[in-house]
Amino acid sequence: MTDPDAARFLSDLTRALGRAPAGVIGLAVSGGPDSMAMLALAHEALDGRVAAATVNHGLRPEADEEAALVAARCAELGVPHATLRPEEPITGGSVQAQARERRYTLLGRWAAAQGAEAVATAHHADDQAETFLMRAARGSGLSGLAGVRARAVIAGVTVVRPLLDWRRAELRAIARRREMPFVDDPSNQDLRYDRARARKLLDEHEWLGPANIARSAAYLAEADGDLRATVDWLWAARATVTGDDVRVDAAELPREVRRRLARRAVAVVREAAGIAEPEFTDATNVEALLDGLEGGKRVTQSGVLASVRDGRWRLRPAPPRKS
Repeated sequence: MTDPDAARFLSDLTRALGRAPAGVIGLAVSGGPDSMAMLALAHEALDGRVAAATVNHGLRPEADEEAALVAARCAELGVPHATLRPEEPITGGSVQAQARERRYTLLGRWAAAQGAEAVATAHHADDQAETFLMRAARGSGLSGLAGVRARAVIAGVTVVRPLLDWRRAELRAIARRREMPFVDDPSNQDLRYDRARARKLLDEHEWLGPANIARSAAYLAEADGDLRATVDWLWAARATVTGDDVRVDAAELPREVRRRLARRAVAVVREAAGIAEPEFTDATNVEALLDGLEGGKRVTQSGVLASVRDGRWRLRPAPPRKS
Protein backbone atom coordinates (compact mmCIF):
# COMPACT_ATOMS: atom_id res chain seq x y z
CA MET A 1 0.00 0.00 0.00
CA THR A 2 1.64 3.21 -1.20
CA ASP A 3 -0.95 5.84 -0.25
CA PRO A 4 -0.03 7.19 3.22
CA ASP A 5 -3.60 8.18 4.09
CA ALA A 6 -4.93 4.70 3.32
CA ALA A 7 -2.07 3.11 5.29
CA ARG A 8 -2.78 5.37 8.24
CA PHE A 9 -6.47 4.50 8.07
CA LEU A 10 -5.74 0.76 8.08
CA SER A 11 -3.44 1.18 11.08
CA ASP A 12 -6.09 3.18 12.98
CA LEU A 13 -8.83 0.71 12.04
CA THR A 14 -6.70 -2.19 13.27
CA ARG A 15 -6.07 -0.42 16.58
CA ALA A 16 -9.76 0.42 17.04
CA LEU A 17 -10.84 -3.11 16.17
CA GLY A 18 -8.16 -4.67 18.37
CA ARG A 19 -6.89 -6.87 15.54
CA ALA A 20 -6.34 -6.79 11.80
CA PRO A 21 -9.68 -6.78 9.95
CA ALA A 22 -10.34 -10.25 8.57
CA GLY A 23 -13.71 -9.89 6.86
CA VAL A 24 -16.12 -7.28 5.60
CA ILE A 25 -16.23 -3.93 7.40
CA GLY A 26 -19.52 -2.07 7.27
CA LEU A 27 -19.36 1.67 6.79
CA ALA A 28 -21.98 4.15 8.01
CA VAL A 29 -21.90 6.77 5.25
CA SER A 30 -24.17 9.80 5.51
CA GLY A 31 -22.91 11.69 2.48
CA GLY A 32 -21.03 14.29 4.52
CA PRO A 33 -17.34 14.97 3.82
CA ASP A 34 -16.15 12.94 6.83
CA SER A 35 -17.96 9.73 5.95
CA MET A 36 -17.24 10.10 2.22
CA ALA A 37 -13.54 10.42 3.03
CA MET A 38 -13.85 7.27 5.17
CA LEU A 39 -15.52 5.46 2.27
CA ALA A 40 -12.62 6.33 -0.02
CA LEU A 41 -9.95 5.39 2.56
CA ALA A 42 -11.62 2.11 3.52
CA HIS A 43 -12.15 1.10 -0.10
CA GLU A 44 -8.44 1.62 -0.78
CA ALA A 45 -7.11 0.19 2.49
CA LEU A 46 -9.29 -2.93 2.58
CA ASP A 47 -9.07 -3.81 -1.11
CA GLY A 48 -12.82 -3.50 -1.52
CA ARG A 49 -13.79 -5.62 1.53
CA VAL A 50 -16.36 -3.06 2.58
CA ALA A 51 -20.11 -2.50 2.41
CA ALA A 52 -21.83 0.84 3.02
CA ALA A 53 -25.16 1.89 4.47
CA THR A 54 -26.88 5.26 4.67
CA VAL A 55 -29.55 5.81 7.31
CA ASN A 56 -32.38 8.06 6.15
CA HIS A 57 -34.32 9.07 9.25
CA GLY A 58 -36.96 10.85 7.19
CA LEU A 59 -36.38 14.09 9.09
CA ARG A 60 -35.21 16.27 6.18
CA PRO A 61 -36.42 16.45 2.56
CA GLU A 62 -32.80 16.52 1.34
CA ALA A 63 -32.06 13.10 2.87
CA ASP A 64 -33.32 11.18 -0.17
CA GLU A 65 -30.92 13.03 -2.48
CA GLU A 66 -28.04 12.52 -0.05
CA ALA A 67 -28.67 8.76 0.14
CA ALA A 68 -28.85 8.64 -3.65
CA LEU A 69 -25.52 10.49 -3.89
CA VAL A 70 -23.85 7.90 -1.64
CA ALA A 71 -25.45 5.02 -3.54
CA ALA A 72 -24.22 6.39 -6.89
CA ARG A 73 -20.65 6.81 -5.67
CA CYS A 74 -20.65 3.34 -4.13
CA ALA A 75 -21.85 1.91 -7.43
CA GLU A 76 -18.90 3.59 -9.19
CA LEU A 77 -16.50 2.07 -6.63
CA GLY A 78 -18.16 -1.36 -6.70
CA VAL A 79 -19.11 -1.11 -3.01
CA PRO A 80 -22.44 -2.70 -1.97
CA HIS A 81 -24.78 -0.04 -0.59
CA ALA A 82 -28.12 0.02 1.22
CA THR A 83 -30.36 2.86 2.34
CA LEU A 84 -31.92 2.11 5.75
CA ARG A 85 -35.13 3.70 7.01
CA PRO A 86 -36.87 3.47 10.40
CA GLU A 87 -40.11 1.53 10.33
CA GLU A 88 -41.89 4.24 12.33
CA PRO A 89 -41.44 8.03 11.98
CA ILE A 90 -39.49 9.86 14.66
CA THR A 91 -41.80 12.19 16.59
CA GLY A 92 -41.91 14.01 19.90
CA GLY A 93 -38.98 15.35 21.90
CA SER A 94 -35.30 14.36 21.98
CA VAL A 95 -35.24 13.94 18.21
CA GLN A 96 -31.47 13.51 18.01
CA ALA A 97 -31.43 10.90 20.79
CA GLN A 98 -34.21 8.97 19.10
CA ALA A 99 -32.45 9.21 15.75
CA ARG A 100 -29.23 7.87 17.25
CA GLU A 101 -31.03 4.89 18.80
CA ARG A 102 -32.85 4.05 15.56
CA ARG A 103 -29.67 4.51 13.54
CA TYR A 104 -27.64 1.96 15.47
CA THR A 105 -30.52 -0.50 15.58
CA LEU A 106 -30.83 -0.33 11.80
CA LEU A 107 -27.06 -0.54 11.30
CA GLY A 108 -26.87 -3.54 13.62
CA ARG A 109 -29.48 -5.49 11.67
CA TRP A 110 -27.89 -4.53 8.36
CA ALA A 111 -24.38 -5.52 9.53
CA ALA A 112 -25.63 -8.91 10.69
CA ALA A 113 -27.25 -9.51 7.29
CA GLN A 114 -24.00 -8.53 5.55
CA GLY A 115 -21.89 -10.74 7.78
CA ALA A 116 -19.81 -7.66 8.65
CA GLU A 117 -17.43 -8.04 11.58
CA ALA A 118 -17.89 -4.39 12.59
CA VAL A 119 -19.46 -1.12 11.53
CA ALA A 120 -17.16 1.90 11.20
CA THR A 121 -18.43 5.43 11.74
CA ALA A 122 -16.65 8.64 10.76
CA HIS A 123 -16.46 10.30 14.20
CA HIS A 124 -13.27 12.38 14.32
CA ALA A 125 -11.25 14.53 16.72
CA ASP A 126 -13.46 17.60 16.30
CA ASP A 127 -16.56 15.49 17.07
CA GLN A 128 -14.80 14.20 20.16
CA ALA A 129 -13.99 17.72 21.36
CA GLU A 130 -17.60 18.82 20.82
CA THR A 131 -18.89 15.80 22.74
CA PHE A 132 -16.51 16.56 25.63
CA LEU A 133 -17.73 20.16 25.90
CA MET A 134 -21.40 19.15 25.67
CA ARG A 135 -21.05 16.57 28.42
CA ALA A 136 -18.93 18.82 30.63
CA ALA A 137 -21.68 21.44 30.38
CA ARG A 138 -24.15 18.82 31.65
CA GLY A 139 -21.97 17.88 34.61
CA SER A 140 -21.07 14.42 33.32
CA GLY A 141 -18.76 12.12 35.25
CA LEU A 142 -15.78 10.10 34.09
CA SER A 143 -17.66 7.83 31.68
CA GLY A 144 -19.40 10.73 30.00
CA LEU A 145 -16.30 12.88 29.66
CA ALA A 146 -14.46 9.94 28.08
CA GLY A 147 -16.57 10.78 25.04
CA VAL A 148 -16.90 8.63 21.95
CA ARG A 149 -15.09 5.30 22.32
CA ALA A 150 -12.85 3.85 19.64
CA ARG A 151 -14.75 0.57 19.99
CA ALA A 152 -18.13 -0.19 21.52
CA VAL A 153 -20.92 -2.72 21.22
CA ILE A 154 -24.18 -0.97 20.34
CA ALA A 155 -27.43 -2.75 19.46
CA GLY A 156 -25.51 -6.00 19.34
CA VAL A 157 -22.94 -4.88 16.76
CA THR A 158 -19.30 -3.90 17.21
CA VAL A 159 -18.94 -0.22 16.28
CA VAL A 160 -15.47 1.18 15.62
CA ARG A 161 -14.34 4.77 15.14
CA PRO A 162 -11.01 4.67 13.29
CA LEU A 163 -10.91 8.44 12.63
CA LEU A 164 -10.77 9.76 16.19
CA ASP A 165 -7.22 11.06 15.63
CA TRP A 166 -8.16 12.78 12.35
CA ARG A 167 -9.28 16.40 12.05
CA ARG A 168 -12.39 17.53 10.21
CA ALA A 169 -10.37 19.74 7.84
CA GLU A 170 -8.02 16.95 6.72
CA LEU A 171 -10.93 14.59 6.05
CA ARG A 172 -12.61 17.24 3.91
CA ALA A 173 -9.35 17.68 2.02
CA ILE A 174 -9.10 13.92 1.45
CA ALA A 175 -12.64 13.84 0.06
CA ARG A 176 -11.81 16.66 -2.32
CA ARG A 177 -8.52 15.16 -3.49
CA ARG A 178 -10.29 11.89 -4.32
CA GLU A 179 -13.12 13.78 -6.01
CA MET A 180 -15.69 12.31 -3.65
CA PRO A 181 -19.00 14.20 -3.82
CA PHE A 182 -20.38 15.28 -0.45
CA VAL A 183 -23.02 17.44 1.19
CA ASP A 184 -22.98 19.57 4.33
CA ASP A 185 -25.84 18.82 6.72
CA PRO A 186 -27.51 22.18 7.57
CA SER A 187 -28.37 20.88 11.07
CA ASN A 188 -24.64 21.13 11.86
CA GLN A 189 -25.12 24.92 11.94
CA ASP A 190 -28.52 24.90 13.67
CA LEU A 191 -27.93 26.49 17.07
CA ARG A 192 -31.01 24.81 18.50
CA TYR A 193 -28.79 21.76 18.93
CA ASP A 194 -26.10 21.46 21.61
CA ARG A 195 -23.53 20.09 19.17
CA ALA A 196 -23.88 23.04 16.83
CA ARG A 197 -23.38 25.43 19.76
CA ALA A 198 -20.28 23.51 20.88
CA ARG A 199 -18.92 23.61 17.33
CA LYS A 200 -19.47 27.36 17.15
CA LEU A 201 -17.67 27.82 20.46
CA LEU A 202 -14.65 25.87 19.21
CA ASP A 203 -14.60 27.74 15.91
CA GLU A 204 -14.67 31.13 17.64
CA HIS A 205 -11.97 30.37 20.25
CA GLU A 206 -8.76 29.00 18.77
CA TRP A 207 -7.23 28.44 22.21
CA LEU A 208 -9.79 25.65 22.73
CA GLY A 209 -7.75 23.23 20.67
CA PRO A 210 -10.02 20.35 19.53
CA ALA A 211 -7.07 17.97 19.15
CA ASN A 212 -5.96 18.51 22.75
CA ILE A 213 -9.51 18.23 24.09
CA ALA A 214 -9.93 14.98 22.14
CA ARG A 215 -6.65 13.75 23.62
CA SER A 216 -7.91 14.49 27.12
CA ALA A 217 -11.08 12.50 26.36
CA ALA A 218 -8.89 9.60 25.23
CA TYR A 219 -6.96 9.68 28.54
CA LEU A 220 -10.24 9.68 30.44
CA ALA A 221 -11.47 6.75 28.34
CA GLU A 222 -8.34 4.83 29.30
CA ALA A 223 -8.89 5.60 32.99
CA ASP A 224 -12.55 4.63 32.68
CA GLY A 225 -11.55 1.33 31.07
CA ASP A 226 -9.15 0.58 33.93
CA LEU A 227 -11.87 1.39 36.46
CA ARG A 228 -14.34 -0.88 34.66
CA ALA A 229 -11.81 -3.70 34.83
CA THR A 230 -11.38 -3.08 38.56
CA VAL A 231 -15.13 -3.19 39.09
CA ASP A 232 -15.34 -6.46 37.11
CA TRP A 233 -12.70 -7.96 39.40
CA LEU A 234 -14.43 -6.73 42.56
CA TRP A 235 -17.81 -8.00 41.35
CA ALA A 236 -16.35 -11.46 40.81
CA ALA A 237 -14.70 -11.38 44.26
CA ARG A 238 -17.39 -9.67 46.36
CA ALA A 239 -20.80 -10.22 44.76
CA THR A 240 -23.09 -13.20 45.25
CA VAL A 241 -26.09 -13.64 42.95
CA THR A 242 -28.90 -16.02 43.82
CA GLY A 243 -31.72 -15.59 41.34
CA ASP A 244 -33.03 -12.04 41.83
CA ASP A 245 -31.25 -11.65 45.19
CA VAL A 246 -27.85 -9.92 45.04
CA ARG A 247 -25.42 -9.41 47.92
CA VAL A 248 -22.32 -7.26 47.64
CA ASP A 249 -19.53 -6.66 50.15
CA ALA A 250 -18.97 -2.93 49.56
CA ALA A 251 -17.05 -2.19 52.76
CA GLU A 252 -14.11 0.23 52.52
CA LEU A 253 -14.44 0.85 48.79
CA PRO A 254 -14.20 4.31 47.15
CA ARG A 255 -17.51 5.95 46.28
CA GLU A 256 -17.04 5.75 42.51
CA VAL A 257 -16.41 2.01 42.77
CA ARG A 258 -19.48 1.61 44.99
CA ARG A 259 -21.49 3.71 42.53
CA ARG A 260 -20.64 1.32 39.70
CA LEU A 261 -21.21 -1.78 41.80
CA ALA A 262 -24.61 -0.41 42.84
CA ARG A 263 -25.62 0.22 39.23
CA ARG A 264 -24.59 -3.30 38.26
CA ALA A 265 -26.42 -4.85 41.22
CA VAL A 266 -29.62 -2.96 40.44
CA ALA A 267 -29.41 -3.97 36.79
CA VAL A 268 -28.85 -7.65 37.68
CA VAL A 269 -31.85 -7.72 40.01
CA ARG A 270 -34.09 -5.97 37.49
CA GLU A 271 -33.12 -8.36 34.72
CA ALA A 272 -33.60 -11.44 36.88
CA ALA A 273 -36.97 -10.21 38.16
CA GLY A 274 -38.18 -8.90 34.81
CA ILE A 275 -38.55 -5.32 36.06
CA ALA A 276 -38.95 -2.98 33.08
CA GLU A 277 -40.41 0.14 34.72
CA PRO A 278 -39.26 2.65 35.69
CA GLU A 279 -36.44 2.98 33.17
CA PHE A 280 -32.93 2.31 34.45
CA THR A 281 -29.74 2.98 32.44
CA ASP A 282 -26.03 3.52 33.05
CA ALA A 283 -26.83 7.23 33.35
CA THR A 284 -29.52 6.85 36.03
CA ASN A 285 -28.68 8.81 39.18
CA VAL A 286 -27.96 6.45 42.10
CA GLU A 287 -26.66 9.03 44.59
CA ALA A 288 -29.72 8.75 46.85
CA LEU A 289 -29.25 4.98 46.89
CA LEU A 290 -25.60 5.31 47.93
CA ASP A 291 -26.39 7.95 50.55
CA GLY A 292 -29.10 5.75 52.03
CA LEU A 293 -26.86 2.70 52.19
CA GLU A 294 -24.07 4.73 53.78
CA GLY A 295 -26.58 5.83 56.42
CA GLY A 296 -27.69 2.26 57.08
CA LYS A 297 -31.15 2.81 55.60
CA ARG A 298 -33.38 0.69 53.38
CA VAL A 299 -33.70 2.39 50.00
CA THR A 300 -35.71 1.71 46.85
CA GLN A 301 -34.14 2.37 43.46
CA SER A 302 -35.89 1.68 40.15
CA GLY A 303 -38.02 -1.14 41.55
CA VAL A 304 -35.19 -2.64 43.63
CA LEU A 305 -35.06 -2.66 47.43
CA ALA A 306 -31.58 -2.23 48.93
CA SER A 307 -30.47 -2.66 52.53
CA VAL A 308 -27.11 -2.88 54.29
CA ARG A 309 -25.58 -4.62 57.28
CA ASP A 310 -21.90 -4.33 58.27
CA GLY A 311 -21.02 -2.91 54.88
CA ARG A 312 -22.68 -5.75 53.02
CA TRP A 313 -25.50 -4.79 50.67
CA ARG A 314 -28.55 -6.85 49.85
CA LEU A 315 -30.60 -5.95 46.77
CA ARG A 316 -33.82 -7.66 45.73
CA PRO A 317 -37.12 -6.75 44.02
CA ALA A 318 -39.08 -4.17 45.96
CA PRO A 319 -42.46 -5.41 47.21
CA PRO A 320 -45.50 -4.04 45.32
CA ARG A 321 -46.91 -0.82 46.70
CA LYS A 322 -50.10 -1.06 48.68
CA SER A 323 -53.04 0.50 46.87
